[in-house]
Amino acid sequence: MIVRIMGEGQWQLADAHFAELNKLDDELLEEMEGGDEAGFRHTLHALLDSVRELGTPLPDDSLEPSELILPAPDASLDQVRAMLGDEGLIPG
Repeated sequence: MIVRIMGEGQWQLADAHFAELNKLDDELLEEMEGGDEAGFRHTLHALLDSVRELGTPLPDDSLEPSELILPAPDASLDQVRAMLGDEGLIPG
């Protein structure tokens, strides 16, 4: 799967990591619904760090279609809320 972090680039991740990312996405959704700004910020960074650590960065000139698009690390709670679908940032 190819994941884009807005403002940073794309990473290739094995599908086996999907469950781990989805767990962090569920936590992020709960924190957003509860208005927990500190928890939201922490979990957003943990989600993005996981993508960076588990994935292989694609070259900057590569324009592959992204299966997941995640917000930038400095995105606000409202900006992320606008990106959410019914299942969070990561469907499934």
